[in-house]
Amino acid sequence: MKKPIVILFNEVSVNARKDETDVLDQVQFVDAALKELGYETFPVQFSLKIDKVVEEIRRIKPMLVFNLVESIQNHGELIYFAPAVLKFSGVPFTGSGADSMFLTTHKLLAKKMIQYHGLPTSPFFTLEETHLLQSDRRYILKPIWEDGSLGLDEDSVFTRSNRAILEKIKTLPSEDYFIEEYIGGREFNISLLATRDGPMVLPPAEILFVDYPEEKPKVVGYTAKWQEDSFEYQHTQRIFPADSQSQSLCRTLSEIARKCWEIFLLRGWARVDFRIDQHNRPYILEINANPCISPDSGFVAATREAEIPFPMVIDNILKDSLKEKL
Repeated sequence: MKKPIVILFNEVSVNARKDETDVLDQVQFVDAALKELGYETFPVQFSLKIDKVVEEIRRIKPMLVFNLVESIQNHGELIYFAPAVLKFSGVPFTGSGADSMFLTTHKLLAKKMIQYHGLPTSPFFTLEETHLLQSDRRYILKPIWEDGSLGLDEDSVFTRSNRAILEKIKTLPSEDYFIEEYIGGREFNISLLATRDGPMVLPPAEILFVDYPEEKPKVVGYTAKWQEDSFEYQHTQRIFPADSQSQSLCRTLSEIARKCWEIFLLRGWARVDFRIDQHNRPYILEINANPCISPDSGFVAATREAEIPFPMVIDNILKDSLKEKL
């Protein structure tokens, strides 16, 4: 008899955009891998009707829940609800717990924690601290909660002399946005996969901004990620650099990413994003617990580069979620 696994994912709205429907690609991809591994799968939608979600999971009696919930009603700040409910239900589940999901999704808290542990991150400010911005620096206005580059694009990059955006900042809720110093250099993604011996660092990926005009801010924003007919989407490319200078830098990034895994108590799979300044100094942009694992995602691209079949990736994630019971 095949062992049952629930694949938990967020409801998708009627007129959902690509960033929201992407979770359905993840469900299909994970479902196929779990079936290849010999499990019986049960997709269950997560919503604010929590009693019904818990009732459905308990009816199925799964050996564990594969958690792919990214938001509730497209609100990323509620992403930690799912692991919190799963912990309450007493069912083993994949990926990071509620505390880790909350801390890594709240970008301002995450940066404070990164800074507290002595890891590099670019200077940051609340919306009430615009008087601290320096005239010779560029800054970027970021949403505190949203992932998938929602609310982020090159128009978010500004200087202290940009009166229009400073006036706009005065109208924004300080609990939803913050300001970060813009680092205009190379961008890297370091993906991590749980193993019995700790997190495995997958091949580091670099994002290239190809043929970008000199004055155009280099931002992996919403258009670069989701709008296939845009300049940003078509001129943003992922590579896995192999030159010696990059390899030395990537070793440093990998070590920092491992420390992030430990500090934020990450589980299953994760990704840490970096920017590199003109002096080759790395800065953590953000930490992604349970990042997207659709077929075209950065995490899955890194597993392919490492020549790890996707069912083996899923098997590692399952074993990590069950290791306390093995």
